[in-house]
Amino acid sequence: MEATFLELRCKEVVNVLDGRRLGHITDIVFDLSCARVLGFILPGEKTGWNIFKPCDQLFVPYNCVKRIGEDAILIELHSQGVPTNPYVLGNK
Repeated sequence: MEATFLELRCKEVVNVLDGRRLGHITDIVFDLSCARVLGFILPGEKTGWNIFKPCDQLFVPYNCVKRIGEDAILIELHSQGVPTNPYVLGNK
């Protein structure tokens, strides 16, 4: 299957373990030394009422992707929502 970044960006990402909608892909991470996709970056959850504070980002490794459909990307991410989640990237 082939897809462009623009096509992937339009699909909603859903965690199949809890049914949560995680949003749309904002970026893709590549390993340039071996030319492969490592994973996707998704927007994190906003906390509180501060709309001006940037939120954390969520890194989804490519091996967590279970299915890419026409409308959605289904992933299986076990550590979602845990404060020590290794997949949460802080904004710097």
